[in-house]
Amino acid sequence: MKVLVASNIAKEAVELLKAEGMEVDVRADISEEELKEVIKDYDALIVRSKPKVTREVIERGEKLKIIGRAGVGVDNIDVDAATERGIIVVNAPGGNTVSTAELTMGLILSAARKIPQADRSVKEGKWERKKFEGLELRGKTIGIIGLGRIGFEVAKRAKSFEMRVIAYDPYISPERAKSIGVELVSFDYLIENSDIITVHVPKTKETEKMISYEEFKRMKDNVIIVNCARGGIIDEDALYDAIKSGKVYMAALDVYEKEPPDFNHPLFKLENVITTPHIGASTKEAQKSVGMIIARDIVNLYKGLPVINAVNLPSLRPEDFEYLMPYITLAEKMGKIASARLGGNFNEVKITYRGKLASKDTAYVARALLKGLLETILGANINLVSSMPIAKQRGIKIEESRIETTDSYESLLEVEVKGEKSITLAGTSFGRDDYRIIRIDRYKVDFVPRGHYIISLHEDKPGVIGRVGTLFGQYNINIAGMIVGRYGDMPGGVQLMLLLVDDPPTEEVLEKMVKLDGIIDATYIYL
Repeated sequence: MKVLVASNIAKEAVELLKAEGMEVDVRADISEEELKEVIKDYDALIVRSKPKVTREVIERGEKLKIIGRAGVGVDNIDVDAATERGIIVVNAPGGNTVSTAELTMGLILSAARKIPQADRSVKEGKWERKKFEGLELRGKTIGIIGLGRIGFEVAKRAKSFEMRVIAYDPYISPERAKSIGVELVSFDYLIENSDIITVHVPKTKETEKMISYEEFKRMKDNVIIVNCARGGIIDEDALYDAIKSGKVYMAALDVYEKEPPDFNHPLFKLENVITTPHIGASTKEAQKSVGMIIARDIVNLYKGLPVINAVNLPSLRPEDFEYLMPYITLAEKMGKIASARLGGNFNEVKITYRGKLASKDTAYVARALLKGLLETILGANINLVSSMPIAKQRGIKIEESRIETTDSYESLLEVEVKGEKSITLAGTSFGRDDYRIIRIDRYKVDFVPRGHYIISLHEDKPGVIGRVGTLFGQYNINIAGMIVGRYGDMPGGVQLMLLLVDDPPTEEVLEKMVKLDGIIDATYIYL
């Protein structure tokens, strides 16, 4: 796997990629035009806020499988274009959580005590103690807009300053907020009752300029405003007017509507505005953390494991990762078997999660099943990103259900795939590498789906299995294992046979096998 690192990231992240056997080129000063020229040679791309990864760059990335943004946002990556081409886009949402939360608290303290202004005054040879009378944080109400990772950490730190902490976040449960003593309130209540307001939400259509002229009018006098999230959430022109009118006591900004900002904007001329150059994630610890997060996800992809921080895939909680891993692998292999047995002809998929598995977020499991089903039709380019949208484009009906109980296993994954014919499979797991298929259609089996398999139906009568063994011996194909599934206890009828072979059979061998007396069909599948 060849990786292009197009921005400065921690050396530890680069070393990790190299240690896994990848070829890594570091070109931190590469331009967008240069990127367009060289991207065709790379499987993975890592960037920070620059360069831009446009649709044109993505379309030229013939081998590109994953794009990593060593930071929180993905503003400079065309995620839609990447998704269309089945390219995973990952970021590092938790890597700079503490560093940004600490900067937020630093800016709050700086604003409340006018620390930058006092520092500048002393360095100018002045001694203006009365001029820099500030405010205590104790007893003040801080309003946090967005109680995600960073907002949550800010809240914990604000509590240690004996502040009253209120927050607006319609997507956070009251229980999570209550766990650290935060009171969830409406947006209007927060705007009208906070002494300090800090924003920690992404910039979207809903959040753009969510604090503007009307909101400033309704705020308490002498409010402190802090923004370490994204520029444009706070209307800069409205903020300037609110500061000039005396409504805002102090503003502290790390992000701006345009970056670098227009330094001629009147905000930068005001004494009671503190500014920093988007340094929320600029700590040694944060840079190492975000780089390692991206590197580990690229390693996961390289090893065939699900990535953790994909923005165009469902998120996978770390605590669920180990439990779901074998079921993700199992689902893909079940999909391969079903597709091979049905000749790629199917239009309906039903997935049932039983037992403990039913309580997990199984989005990856469903995507893995579809990947296995579609791979025999569309080739190896299908992946976890593209499998779900492609299945929907092809009109495949997907139904999922959950049953919290099972008879004999902690968890059970059941799959039914329908087309002109249908097939059902069931499987379970006893550990990370011990996943098993335990039923195919009505036949009980027990095998690890790994290796070269031939799946066959045959008449339950003497001599059939012997003839198969003789045929394979003639072609020097070693049978490493055999499982025969009988329906019920009575002899006769039709049996299912699974042959694990050391080498793939040729079409000629399969054709001769089907012509043997008693053999009904035979399908080869590599799992």
